[in-house]
Amino acid sequence: MVILVVTINTLISLILLYIALRVWQLKQRLASVADSLTAYEVCTHATLHQAPENIYLNQQNIYNLRQRNQTLKIQIQQVQQIISLIVLGRQIWQRYFRRPQLTPHKTKFIK
Repeated sequence: MVILVVTINTLISLILLYIALRVWQLKQRLASVADSLTAYEVCTHATLHQAPENIYLNQQNIYNLRQRNQTLKIQIQQVQQIISLIVLGRQIWQRYFRRPQLTPHKTKFIK
């Protein structure tokens, strides 16, 4: 009877030892995952810490570019209007003030 109790206790001890080993391995994996997540959090924090300021600066840059673009559009429109006026003036000049071209008189040959 004692041998049976010792054998059962030994089996229970081996099973509990195996479970303890598995729990210890799981603890090691969880610690590794936690360390990785902490490292990711530190990197993410370092990256995103400057994000609001960077977003604000980029918004300012975009606003400035749009203002510059608007100014350039107005200047392009003014240049187009000037070119249109020059073309119109040239057409008017050619139509009303151009000298008529001298055309050679056709002489009729009498046969």
